Amino acid sequence: MFEYLVGLFTNIISAGSYYGLGFLMILESMILPVPSEAVMPFAGFLWHSGQMSFVLIIISSTIGSIIGSLLSYGLGLYGGRPLIIKYGKWFLLNEHHLVKTENFFNKFGDKTIFISRFIPVVRHLISIPAGTGKMKLRKFIVYTALGAGLWNSILAYTGYSLGDNWALVRKHSEILDIILIIAILVLIFYYFRQKFNKTKTKP
Repeated sequence: MFEYLVGLFTNIISAGSYYGLGFLMILESMILPVPSEAVMPFAGFLWHSGQMSFVLIIISSTIGSIIGSLLSYGLGLYGGRPLIIKYGKWFLLNEHHLVKTENFFNKFGDKTIFISRFIPVVRHLISIPAGTGKMKLRKFIVYTALGAGLWNSILAYTGYSLGDNWALVRKHSEILDIILIIAILVLIFYYFRQKFNKTKTKP
């Protein structure tokens, strides 16, 4: 199944170039099962082979991520949660995923939009609770652009570095996901520890 999807994604990028890449990243930032690990490394390979530009790869993919995230934000803003619960199963998502994402957003606030771009499953859903919570749109777009741009750059550069072996990124992405999650948790712990120490030292 995964090999079929990878083949489909590569065909879309090959046929549509930057527009195809942007289209896939729109889907990736919504509730559709389009993993960025199966899209961006191939774009990196095309950069490696001289068929695409790194700058345009990042611009088109990040614009796609922003558009997809805004569509999901709109779903949350205008009562999309019941739709996810009802139809999410058709996109390999369920209420448990949504509840987990909502809790994550409620716990860490607006910066979750940036952090979530590096976390599997959460990145597909995080825009919905942002819309439900009526997060300021400008801040939402900025955090989405920064997080998506950085994540897309990492995957594209990895695909560039691997060359013909770009498909190995998805195969070993679980290890990368674990490393990123641990790093994020360490940063969150450090942030709250600093905040606690500042509160404790106040007269």
